[in-house]
Amino acid sequence: MKSYAEYLECTNCHKEYDYVNPYRTCQECGKVLYVKYDMEKARKNFDRNSLVGRVSSMWRYYEMMPIKDESNIVSLGEGMTPLLKADNLGKALNCSDIYIKDEGCNPTGSFKARGLSAAVSRAKELGVTKLTMPSAGNAGGALSLYCARGNLEANVFMPKDAPIANKRESSDAGAKLTLIDGLISDAGKISREQAQEKGLFDVSTLQEPYRAEGKKTMGYEIAEQLQWDTPDVIIYPTGGGTGLIGIWKAFQEMQELGWIDKPKTRMIAVQSEGCAPIVKAYQSGALNAEMWNDAKTFAAGIRVPSAIGDYLILEAIRKSSGTALTVTDMEMMECISIMASNEGIYPAPEGAATLAALKLLLASNEVKPEEKIVLMNTGNAYKYLDMWD
Repeated sequence: MKSYAEYLECTNCHKEYDYVNPYRTCQECGKVLYVKYDMEKARKNFDRNSLVGRVSSMWRYYEMMPIKDESNIVSLGEGMTPLLKADNLGKALNCSDIYIKDEGCNPTGSFKARGLSAAVSRAKELGVTKLTMPSAGNAGGALSLYCARGNLEANVFMPKDAPIANKRESSDAGAKLTLIDGLISDAGKISREQAQEKGLFDVSTLQEPYRAEGKKTMGYEIAEQLQWDTPDVIIYPTGGGTGLIGIWKAFQEMQELGWIDKPKTRMIAVQSEGCAPIVKAYQSGALNAEMWNDAKTFAAGIRVPSAIGDYLILEAIRKSSGTALTVTDMEMMECISIMASNEGIYPAPEGAATLAALKLLLASNEVKPEEKIVLMNTGNAYKYLDMWD
């Protein structure tokens, strides 16, 4: 197989970069870089029918992935998670077509496995041996495990109040784990300082181009699992936002490949009312989000007071005619039980937030009961049990 990855491009100023050096962000404006593909060749040579019989993981889409040499892939079998029809929830909510994309089935228990598989694989390909990142929990655990798999060094900076499971998996996997007072933004500052001092490659959310390439495979899978259709609505719990913008990127790529019609999906971001910088920016009409002060929510994955990709999240929401809204921690708690008792899926708090959001959107008539709706459960609850004792 051949990857059609060709170069990097800034999502803001559109400056292009070669594909042989370990760039992280745009050297001109400091914004997010995207991997760009030779779409003309891909259209001619990569047909969706070629997927039949391929490996049941995110690497089935190899031609549209960032690794040039397959031998550099560091994988634990991530991706191709179930897209489950939620008929019981549908009956309870009077909806005919609800699905749950269960990312808790990934090897490390969350969607973070996708991004870190791609990032660690590309780091290995570029000759990078020491990686660092700040994490609210799941990403740090995933980095640690994938680095162990790929024989690379992982440095993880995590808030002291992160879930115990995430701290244990990082340390048990051999990462150099540093626990800090404060939030992920504080951990990020220390991680960046260490990167400069010790020559570490920083794989923070959207501060390198490759995690988004792993996350985008959720979009490819959703379309494939829906027989190359796109849903009317995707509700995504949004912290750093890589998953939401990754899915949107995938839809644009698949349309250009000729695999799907123009996506009809409205991208909807849900945040906790205790940490909602994207919702505030969306509602005010701003192009960028301000730092959220005193961020508070037990849903660690969306306790992100500032996101470098804020403008990309807001762009995806607006271009798709989507929206952004908040839910409370109590509503998340209730929806963990509702999803578990109705569908047998035990969601992370962030995943439960999507159900809480759907209930509000149905009540406000922003989502119609007859629409095809996908709720993104980004992880499983087992990694959070200590957070609500």
